[in-house]
Amino acid sequence: MNSSTAGTQIGQPNTTAIFFFLLFVGITLAITYWAARKTKTTSEFFAAGGGISAAQNGFALAGDFMSAASFLGIAGLVATSGFDGLIYSVGWLVGWPVVTFLIAEPLRNLGKYTFADVVAYRLKQTPVRLSAAVGTLTVVVFYLIAQMVGAGNLIRLLFGLSYETAVVIVGAVMILYVLFGGMIATTWVQIVKAVLLLGGATALAGAVLYKFGFSPTALFSEAVNRYGPEALAPGKLVSNPLETISLGVALMFGTAGLPHILMRFYTVPDAKAARTSVFYATGLIGFFYLVTFILGFGASVLVGRQAIVGVDKGGNMAAPMLAEAVGGTGFLGFISAVSFATILAVVAGLTLSGAAALSHDLWSSVVRKGHAPEAEQLKVARISSLLLGILAIILGVLFKNQNVAFMVGLAFAIAASANFPALLLSILWKGFTTKGAVASMLTGSISAVLLIFLSPTVQVELLGNASALFPLKNPGIVTIPLSFIVGWVVSLLSPEDEASRRFAEVEHRMHVGAVVTPPVTVPTGVAGRVPPGIPEAPQKV
Repeated sequence: MNSSTAGTQIGQPNTTAIFFFLLFVGITLAITYWAARKTKTTSEFFAAGGGISAAQNGFALAGDFMSAASFLGIAGLVATSGFDGLIYSVGWLVGWPVVTFLIAEPLRNLGKYTFADVVAYRLKQTPVRLSAAVGTLTVVVFYLIAQMVGAGNLIRLLFGLSYETAVVIVGAVMILYVLFGGMIATTWVQIVKAVLLLGGATALAGAVLYKFGFSPTALFSEAVNRYGPEALAPGKLVSNPLETISLGVALMFGTAGLPHILMRFYTVPDAKAARTSVFYATGLIGFFYLVTFILGFGASVLVGRQAIVGVDKGGNMAAPMLAEAVGGTGFLGFISAVSFATILAVVAGLTLSGAAALSHDLWSSVVRKGHAPEAEQLKVARISSLLLGILAIILGVLFKNQNVAFMVGLAFAIAASANFPALLLSILWKGFTTKGAVASMLTGSISAVLLIFLSPTVQVELLGNASALFPLKNPGIVTIPLSFIVGWVVSLLSPEDEASRRFAEVEHRMHVGAVVTPPVTVPTGVAGRVPPGIPEAPQKV
């Protein structure tokens, strides 16, 4: 970082940033104290007792999803690469209709705390939950490493703190949120963060457009004048069509397989609220990505690409530098604090989903075979949260100075390849079996990790080799179909009568929930007491 050359205060202690950061932490810790008094059961710890409204969950989903990579990364990509930076926005956004129409309702009606509840509903619990936990924890750990390393570097640049101090602060505050407040505190932290992020980004975009007479066309024309027509043309960042498709499908289906996103559907009272919350979240996230497009082009014009890459070669400081350019150090401080809040909210959601896999899937379901008392489940959940928080801090420090940007892509690739195919097959295909589910999830996890290790991202950019065995940077176009095919073939080779027989029950509960009586045909002339809700005449209910 060369702040003096770039003429920016980034990297220097900023009073406004520190004030807003302390204000945010103070408010969210007060929320955590309030939430801790309401968190007495496992259901309240993992799913807020199902008491979150659709609108609240929509904001929390948006807050959980809009990471620092979305805010700082996309603005930086658009600022330094132009039009192509939008591929990440589009890929992440189009995954939400998939969640709306295929995932949200079945997940809410069939599960309890994790997506493994749905996959294992009619299958053998132990092998399915073990395989699901492998995929979930792999996604959580890789995502956490990327977030913690990003947090350390980001806060070092924004606040002038040391890397290790920044990582410890993020980890410690996140542990407080999750350990004491559980899902209730995490939800409200994400809501506050979403409001701050949307408000800050909108104000910044408004300040940019003000300089161009509120005309986006004038802004884009200035970008073309400065950087040529290619600023608005595709092909600069991702030029290989196969690479583009592979990245796109991984981002799209990865959204529908991220454990911390899927877990949020258990916090609402019913399936209708789950679908409605996705509707809200999609609108908020779509608006946010449109705003980041303005921020990216605004930074390229008002700050300049050379100045942006002079501070951070990845372009991640484009949005904060733009805030300083249009609003001075005060606005820079506010946007810096919002960036910090963004990271805190995302790592809290990730840690909670990892704790659910450890406590609910592994301890309660596999080790204790579903017989763990409520107090024991809650204790294990809190211990798991603490251990994951400490692990996140240790990994964040260990991976200092490492290029871990590929880990976000890896997390999405595993989520899309391991979690999404098994989840979809379990709710749509009667012939899906335990062995098929295990084979699908393990194939997706292992093939995604292996192909990314063999890809140019690791072999050429990280290890410095001349070439890579696997030509694509993202393996989604190979690993997602492979996981589906393996799950299908293995299920055909190992039929499971019990799983097939219970599919009608899954279909019924998936559509109408657990509280509605299943279809029953009452024979003609049946005597005796008729249960409530079942008419006396023989007909389908």
